[in-house]
Amino acid sequence: MKFLHLADLHIGKRLHEYSLLDDQRDVLKQALDLAKDEQCDFVIIAGDVYDKASPSVEAMSLFDSFLTGLCEARIPSYIISGNHDAAGRISYFSELLEKNGVHVSGAFDGKIQTFASPDGTADIHLLPFLRPMDVRRCYPDASVNTYEEALRTVLAHSPIDKARANILVSHQFITGGATCDSEEFAIGGLDNISAEVFANFDYVALGHLHQSQCCSRNTIRYAGSPLKYSVSEEHQRKSFLIVEMAGKEDITFRQIPVKLPHDVRTVRGTFEELQNARYTEDYVHVILTDEIPAPDARITLRSTYPKMLKFSVENSKTSYEINVAAEESFESKSPLELFTDFFAFRNNGAAPSEQQLEIVRRIFTELEERQA
Repeated sequence: MKFLHLADLHIGKRLHEYSLLDDQRDVLKQALDLAKDEQCDFVIIAGDVYDKASPSVEAMSLFDSFLTGLCEARIPSYIISGNHDAAGRISYFSELLEKNGVHVSGAFDGKIQTFASPDGTADIHLLPFLRPMDVRRCYPDASVNTYEEALRTVLAHSPIDKARANILVSHQFITGGATCDSEEFAIGGLDNISAEVFANFDYVALGHLHQSQCCSRNTIRYAGSPLKYSVSEEHQRKSFLIVEMAGKEDITFRQIPVKLPHDVRTVRGTFEELQNARYTEDYVHVILTDEIPAPDARITLRSTYPKMLKFSVENSKTSYEINVAAEESFESKSPLELFTDFFAFRNNGAAPSEQQLEIVRRIFTELEERQA
């Protein structure tokens, strides 16, 4: 049994003011071609399909095209919602989709959803992104204050046949995972979950962290995002993860490099060096090292680096940085990020507590469900 493990597509995401839809279209075509060339039995998408709870029409159309390609190739898919997704929108038309081999986690009802793999040799369990408040609604008598307590409660009420091979698809933060700036986490580390929680599963297909990695054991893996979504990811090597299971104890992995349409990187040098460099449409952080920077250096260097993300000056006298997109537009931020910014503005820079964020998340979720 062979499958492609994907996660954190973030379709519709903008990198500062730049739309990434064309780049995402390119890498999704690579993923589709790989699934067909490798003759994968199915594809797993472990959450954060979209970058916003209310994705644009263009983003939804792109994902629809990708799923249509899988269906035409008769490759089933198993999909969960992540913390950036609205579960109701991800599972819309789920009954119709299931008839075409697209299995999507629906609204959380207290238990994981289980499907038999296409060849019948394994169980695939779908568990969307969970917050403690989601689980408390279903189990009001349980003590659920942390994300780990939430997950343990759900798994305790979801029997697993240990005689079969079991694959869990989940979107959570596992303690010890390497993080970057483009991921959202709970204040105070309340979202940390121990890998021991997954003892009953032979393979855990994770989403949430953008760097491909394993946690605790080789069979608990983050696929990583297929594109670089911040400058903090510039040194990550993006890849597609192919998993082969010949049995419960016989699981192997291969990472196939993603051909990035445009890289995310930092360039450093004097004004003359940078101006004479080769033209590139990569997303770049420009660092100027001149002792006396030219007044119009940032504007002039746009001719070489049209997709400039940041402009910095670093020399023996000064060090400063300009966010080129001011200028980061409101459109590129999630409602929760906008609330956090507003809260800090009104409270002398203080961040909201996790309890306050939970209340706001619930309000946003209710609003999304009303609009759906």
